[in-house]
Amino acid sequence: MKEAANKNIRVSVRGTGCISALGSNLDECMSNMFASVRNITFPSRFVTDHPVKYPVFQISDKFNSPQVSPKNNDLTLTAQFGLAAAYQALEDAGIDPCDLKTRRVGVCMGTTVGCTLNNDQFYIDYKLGKTPGMDPVKRFLNSNPAASIVKEFNLSGPVQSVVNACASGTDAIGIGISWLKAGLCDLVIAGGTDELCKVTYNGFISLMITDRNPCKPFDQKRNGLNLGEGAAAVILEPVPQKASLPSHHKCFTAGYGSACDAYHLTAPKPDGQGLKKALRQAIRQSCLDRSDIGFINAHGTGTKDNDQVEDLVLSEILPGVPFFSTKGYTGHTLGAAGAIEAVFTIQSLINENIPASIGFSKKDDILKSSPVRKAQKLSCRAAISESVAFGGNNSALIFSRI
Repeated sequence: MKEAANKNIRVSVRGTGCISALGSNLDECMSNMFASVRNITFPSRFVTDHPVKYPVFQISDKFNSPQVSPKNNDLTLTAQFGLAAAYQALEDAGIDPCDLKTRRVGVCMGTTVGCTLNNDQFYIDYKLGKTPGMDPVKRFLNSNPAASIVKEFNLSGPVQSVVNACASGTDAIGIGISWLKAGLCDLVIAGGTDELCKVTYNGFISLMITDRNPCKPFDQKRNGLNLGEGAAAVILEPVPQKASLPSHHKCFTAGYGSACDAYHLTAPKPDGQGLKKALRQAIRQSCLDRSDIGFINAHGTGTKDNDQVEDLVLSEILPGVPFFSTKGYTGHTLGAAGAIEAVFTIQSLINENIPASIGFSKKDDILKSSPVRKAQKLSCRAAISESVAFGGNNSALIFSRI
């Protein structure tokens, strides 16, 4: 039975956490972003036979989260990244993990392949008639991103891993919001996590949408994306409808919209109908005027089609509103992207400071607008983080200060 939304509450963001190639926590990520840092390299955990090496945004092989239990070292990096982001978000929210056992805490995490396809040596040995050890299979079975967090903190609320391509992290946060409004739990840990994977690395190369150089979202000479990895998490909590934002909370989640145009397996619909529907739904749910929207963290992959469709939609629905892409700093982190960009949006809203869209230097005459060229101070009521995913999946989140 479908639960009715509780109109007497709003949902706030109490804490945030993030890990990416840009930094080991959100503060470090934001500091490096505004310093125009790009930690771009080549994959070191797997090799391919491609004659060209395509750059990626990879987290250091020395990754180690002091909070994550040593027993979880046998989880995939996807699960470990997610746990690290969850611990950071709880610490930021001022919540002792031990106190979670007395509350109904839901967990919703987005991912794509979750690195389940990185065990290629196991598959090769199996097909050759060998009897490979089962450790990779056990690791896979134990590494569901959402379930790993539930197990770590011994939680009892609803749990879901969302696999909805590049919109997964955005949708996970949107689902977490709906759980709270439906009264299914008291608190939600939501976000997204993904690690670099040989299969996705080869796959994007085969689609010919991977740039040999650092990506250039919305630029005239954009030539594709760079893959990345990481995780982000938010702590969502209900607040009485008429109450002001508690002093220890960051912002409100004002609106969420999701729509699928089902146009193509990988390409966005040229007229952007799915993204338009998602944005309109989020704006309608927020009850905000469009003039309240101060900036947009666009999906901005750096591919020809994606950037053109986003430009078309934003020029029609939110003309003149400043926008940027942060994928030039993190790479495209797939299932984690929506969550990482959501926490970047939240922090920019709070700090009243938006970053430059790194990699952009020259306007494309085909596009109607251009992203933010330089970091700038900007005070506003609300901001949008949006995702445009394979399969025609489009999602948007609106965050509000009041």
